[in-house]
Amino acid sequence: MTPDPARIAMWSGPRNLSTAMMYAFAARGDCAVWDEPFYAAYLKATGMDHPMSAAVISAGESDPDAVGRACLGSIPASQRLFYQKHMTLHMIPEFDRRFMRGLTNVFLIRHPARVVASYAKKREAPTQMDIGFVQQAELFDEVANWMGAAPLVIDSADIRANPVSCLTRLCAALGIGFTANMLRWPVGPKTFDGVWAPHWYNAVHASTGFDEPEGPLPSLSKDFADLADQAMPHYERLASHRL
Repeated sequence: MTPDPARIAMWSGPRNLSTAMMYAFAARGDCAVWDEPFYAAYLKATGMDHPMSAAVISAGESDPDAVGRACLGSIPASQRLFYQKHMTLHMIPEFDRRFMRGLTNVFLIRHPARVVASYAKKREAPTQMDIGFVQQAELFDEVANWMGAAPLVIDSADIRANPVSCLTRLCAALGIGFTANMLRWPVGPKTFDGVWAPHWYNAVHASTGFDEPEGPLPSLSKDFADLADQAMPHYERLASHRL
């Protein structure tokens, strides 16, 4: 299966600038977006206790094969591009990943200490499986193996440090061309937000563009620091390939 350059699958863990990136691509004007396609299927298959789990399952498609087909199906609203915001933790081993070969896969990374600090504010006692670094590294290796080369990697810190430069490089690598529309979006909820947005998207709903660069790394309690330290080798390996 040949990757379709019009279908962009952005793979990240939670609390990783992923929603802001989805808003940026939606603001282009030529791009349909899909917010966490596999979330309902993941919750249905695992029984994980997430905020708003019942609502997520009810609102989404819980058959992973159907989701995979939709990722490769008609682009909504007859748009030219199709941006899919995927969570790495949702792609559990039981799900058929062959659909990924028809997508242009990109990996969005963020320093583990920042991810853990942010995630812990929304859900108690996160685990390594919750923050998605292990799964992200596994998916990266899988894509690299069948591509024969490392897939694209972009770091949220680089985006916030210089959105124009970073997004220009990303768009060039995707072959789609940068537009300044990607730098601004309307304040408030979006029609394409997942049903879980009221719990998770407070900060990005208050935004109209990418935030300023982040300051020093957050101070973490021992348990959270250990969690971040365990994720660091996966982050650093992917960071060595970032644009």
